[in-house]
Amino acid sequence: MNPSPIKTTCPYCGVGCGIEATLIDAEKHIVNIKGDAQHPANFGRLCSKGATLGDTVSLENRLLQPEINGQTTDWDSALAHVADRFSAIIAEYGPDAVGFYVSGQLLTEDYYVANKLMKGFIGSANIDTNSRLCMSSAVVGYKRAFGADAVPCSYEDLEQAELIVLVGSNAAWCHPIAFQRIRRAKESNPSLKIVVIDPRATSTCDIADLHLSIKPGMDALLFNGLLAYLAETGSLDRDFIDRHCQDFVPALAAAQACADDFDDLATACGLAAHDLAQLFAWFAKLKKVVTVYSQGINQSSSGSDKCNAIINCHLASGKIGKPGSGPFSLTGQPNAMGGREVGGLANMLAAHMDLENPLHVDRVGRFWGSDRVANRQGLKAVELFDAVADGRLKAVWIMATNPVVSMPDADKIKRALQQCPLVVVSDCIANTDTLAFAHVKLPATGWSEKDGTVTNLERRISRQRPLFAPSGQARPDWWIICQVAQRMGFAGFDYQNSAEIFREHAALSGFENDSEHGIRDFDISAFASIEQSQFDALPPIQWPVTATAMHGTARLFSDGRFYTEHGKACFIPINPRAPFHATDAEYPFTLNTGRLRDQWHTMTRTALAAKLNSHKPEPTVEIHPADALRLGFRQRGLAKLTSRWGDMLARIDITVSQQPGSLFVPMHWTGQLSSRGRVGALVNPVVDPLSGQPESKQTPVRIEAWQPRWQALVLSRQALRIGGAEYQIKVKGEGFWRYHLAGQAAIDDLPNWSKTLFSDASQESAECLEYSDIDIGDYRMATIEAGRLSVCVFVTAQNELPEPGWLCGLFGKPELTRKERLSLLSGLPPRGEQDVGRTVCSCFNVGEKTILQAIAEHKLDSVAGIGECLSAGTGCGSCLPELKTLLADAGKVAIGR
Repeated sequence: MNPSPIKTTCPYCGVGCGIEATLIDAEKHIVNIKGDAQHPANFGRLCSKGATLGDTVSLENRLLQPEINGQTTDWDSALAHVADRFSAIIAEYGPDAVGFYVSGQLLTEDYYVANKLMKGFIGSANIDTNSRLCMSSAVVGYKRAFGADAVPCSYEDLEQAELIVLVGSNAAWCHPIAFQRIRRAKESNPSLKIVVIDPRATSTCDIADLHLSIKPGMDALLFNGLLAYLAETGSLDRDFIDRHCQDFVPALAAAQACADDFDDLATACGLAAHDLAQLFAWFAKLKKVVTVYSQGINQSSSGSDKCNAIINCHLASGKIGKPGSGPFSLTGQPNAMGGREVGGLANMLAAHMDLENPLHVDRVGRFWGSDRVANRQGLKAVELFDAVADGRLKAVWIMATNPVVSMPDADKIKRALQQCPLVVVSDCIANTDTLAFAHVKLPATGWSEKDGTVTNLERRISRQRPLFAPSGQARPDWWIICQVAQRMGFAGFDYQNSAEIFREHAALSGFENDSEHGIRDFDISAFASIEQSQFDALPPIQWPVTATAMHGTARLFSDGRFYTEHGKACFIPINPRAPFHATDAEYPFTLNTGRLRDQWHTMTRTALAAKLNSHKPEPTVEIHPADALRLGFRQRGLAKLTSRWGDMLARIDITVSQQPGSLFVPMHWTGQLSSRGRVGALVNPVVDPLSGQPESKQTPVRIEAWQPRWQALVLSRQALRIGGAEYQIKVKGEGFWRYHLAGQAAIDDLPNWSKTLFSDASQESAECLEYSDIDIGDYRMATIEAGRLSVCVFVTAQNELPEPGWLCGLFGKPELTRKERLSLLSGLPPRGEQDVGRTVCSCFNVGEKTILQAIAEHKLDSVAGIGECLSAGTGCGSCLPELKTLLADAGKVAIGR
């Protein structure tokens, strides 16, 4: 036991929340998680995902030993095999025949040595990262405008702003703690204006003064229109433009060329003219404006231009480098920023230097002691796997990511890995869609075992500290990479710990970083001689951290100087482009993808926490009521979505939050948890020509009802192996597993089919309850062992399946009552017992029916009242919009926000 809490950092989104972890039982991996009240990113608050990290640190589904071709082996054999195979391929085909695909889940120290090995010593830039899928367009926007990948803002700017414009960002679900800061800022300053620009009406709209439901893909056109409006209304900051910027005239001309008529502009954007005029007037009038943008901007074939269209408006109005102002990209991953610092993208060099700048290449080579540093761009993510598919890449090393699920045209990734001569995967998880194709599996430490640093979306470096010793044979990613590098014969990889790597990283950031050689934005040279004890105690701090800024730098560009050669910011002329693939008669809908409130990426961690699986337990497709009516869809039916690249099945969710003609599907489901729920298989692989970021928000698809002959709900205390169901979803619950099944092939013998599901489970001593109506295709069965519910199966061909809320709760009971046994096969609670309904508040596990009953019984008329009664909404706050909806549905009026 360790009664003193360990301060570490959350491994989910880029907000970078501080955590205090108190060990309860280190041997059993039992730990208490709470927010770190001193961490400036979250001040003690955690979202539903961060709060349940303690449920994800067990050894369940952990990869704990190295494997070669499916056989367990020792580390020396595995490392020698990888080094020998990579060396042989490089000797025969050259360095560009190999590639690394890494991850924003890596620590900065892991990222640093991976980049050093590939670019510095193998001599190829074929190292890219899954951050390519979320932030690379933002990087291009910053570099074109500022001369560097320099995010100018801090969270404090959100609290000081007079107007916050959220563009393509459902921050309420994707960056919940940052969103709650905005919510609290709005509560303390009601004059703060909030505008949401998003085709969907998301939970983020809950605090919006104005929601602009823009036509998908028209964001650059809107911000070009805003730039033209600023000029037309005399709202430009001419002094700032003249003193600190260049190329304004061509940028303004491009904006005016496509936005000369305001009504036409509004129509092209799909907006009411008065709503667009209100946004423009607020932006022009108010002095402190922050524009927050995320994947809805970045994940586009013109994402870089959209970023620069936003930045142009801030430069033109001088709303940058000042408290409460600036363009602020919200990073998707916990260490996407750290990966950018070390050059983890295929078009970057370490320490924010450039691959195609000979001076930078020479500088890094001299620092690393290598004469083979890569000097041209490598293959970006989509290109990299294309090269695997066509045989140009003979070996790929994938670290801490799951591209068979997350990449666009994901089935092509699967086929590429199937035929690749060497696939090496480092991961902490034993079973993923990608690991299934690995020739070599290398067990890496997971969060709770990692030791190093991450950088959040406001440039704040924080420590991830280990809670437990590495499990099994797991080793840190940096150690694995360095061991392979040494076996390949490369010097400079003999680090003993992550602090040594951090020191070298810091030293490189300051190496020839001065007025004589050119000042670079990324500079943490104050840490170049950091001692181990200082590294262990390192507090959160924002870079740059230098001899003249020892306490970090909260805001960039306050002096009006940028990182271009001339020191001025650059306006970029923008010619807006529509999405690359247009809808047509065959594929008439636009598919949008994104995240859910309680899940993360491909669910390898979050799906281990039962609490997080109850809010949205199945992949769904959101569709507007008018489209659903026209197509004859019913709520909770099943649909098949098809694009030119693939197809999937999803549960139908009819909602006015969608625009007509648009669909939304979450990105999270994998082949491990669903039979046909991988949306990546549908997503088109076209990319932004500058950033290489895929257009994941606009894929033309068609949708049609998928009518099964039967559907089933199965709950089991043991995990099951189920076959014969085209639609199959597996969800972990509290002490049980939940399966949603459906099929188009008839089942001849329902009782026998149901019992074969449990052939692996001991049922001999169980009491079996059964109900069967073969004529209508209904069958229900439950087994009880030692008074406890063991299994229940509900199969139907015509009727509705029971809601699982009450049934799920029975698995937590040590013994069923007589009333519960009698009611079991009905799927309904006995009189006097409550069905909690679907989970609304994951923090406190509060269900919809519980909330509605409390509203009725206690005459609640505000979310505050619900919180006082049930605690719902008093945790991370992500469920507050749903609580308001339930109040409205109950005929109440929500008081306050």
